[in-house]
Amino acid sequence: MSGAVDLSALKERAAAPPPPAPAPAPSGDGAVAPADPGGTGLASVIDVTEATFEAEVLVRSQQVPVVVDLWATWCEPCKQLSPLLEKLAHEAGGTWVLAKVDVDANPRIAQAFGVQSVPTVVAIAGGQPLADFQGAQPEPQLRQWLAAVQQATAGKLSGPPAGDGNEDEPEPEDPRFVAAEAALDEGDLSAAEAEFQKILDEEPANAEAQGAIRQVRFLARVQSADPGAVAAADAAPNDIDAQLQAADVELYSQAPDAAFARLIGVVARSAGDDKTRVRTRLLELFELFDPAEPVVMTARRKLAAALY
Repeated sequence: MSGAVDLSALKERAAAPPPPAPAPAPSGDGAVAPADPGGTGLASVIDVTEATFEAEVLVRSQQVPVVVDLWATWCEPCKQLSPLLEKLAHEAGGTWVLAKVDVDANPRIAQAFGVQSVPTVVAIAGGQPLADFQGAQPEPQLRQWLAAVQQATAGKLSGPPAGDGNEDEPEPEDPRFVAAEAALDEGDLSAAEAEFQKILDEEPANAEAQGAIRQVRFLARVQSADPGAVAAADAAPNDIDAQLQAADVELYSQAPDAAFARLIGVVARSAGDDKTRVRTRLLELFELFDPAEPVVMTARRKLAAALY
């Protein structure tokens, strides 16, 4: 699982090569989990680690629901539940994916989900937790729960990629992203944003373009911020613009706790359009991070409390 986005390094993004595609997640015996028999191009069951969590769970859940099975080798109920979940995942043929997480080997994932006991099962869709349960369950109840998850996400995700028999071949580079990256190479943030926006105009649900344009916009905004923004905001707690700018500077300086706490405080003591404006900015800042990051999950809970 990736940590929070290193915002201080965003200005170097243009000069950095794109990250390599994640390697296939190994199955429990060290072998790569086989592709699903339905030909969707997705493995039905995958073993997930902290290093692969973002790609295999958060990103994949933009396509289909991902059911995360948090288990441990010493857990007896896990030995009943996990094989049953695997059976149902293979039956589903890639319409949903089972992601198995050994909590002892991957404690940060367990912490992010607030696991109190194992087995714990969490359904993820669109990068967000949708439903969960604890303890072993009989097959009829599992089928009913999974059916409810699929019904709740029907038509809301992009769907599994079509299998064409050539899944091992690398996908050709998207020329639209090449143009955007070229603009970043030249340090032209306005042009880069325009190129990413073209992609979103054609594909509003393109997760890669959504993430890229959020980062570019944040970087453009924070580069024009006053270096003394934090002190200025502290001296004028009712100045909404000052608070927003100070939060940007704090986040860019790798102080997300301070940035989130500042804006949550403004939400709690403001009303009307000001409250809505600050809440919207806070949600935008959350999107710069892995949704499973503890700092983001904690801030979301505090924001909910401030709103209600």
